Amino acid sequence: MYLHLGNNYVIPEREIIGIFDMDNTTISKHTRYLLTRAEKEGRVVTVTDDLPKSFVVCRDGRVYLCQISPSALAGRAEQGIANIEG
Repeated sequence: MYLHLGNNYVIPEREIIGIFDMDNTTISKHTRYLLTRAEKEGRVVTVTDDLPKSFVVCRDGRVYLCQISPSALAGRAEQGIANIEG
């Protein structure tokens, strides 16, 4: 199955390592380091122009910043929904 991240970004679910809440996880210096390093290495894909609510880490090292809440993304993944709404 595929997971729709918003703004026509769809990724294979098998590539997802984790879906994380931006507010709760960026408190950790380790998470901030991960995001900073991914940004410097050009592995961050910004799915939205709005303030991101979540980020998705994939096996290939890419990090997707999304406006959709982590609970909504996890719900889509659990249900196997390839929702194509903006």
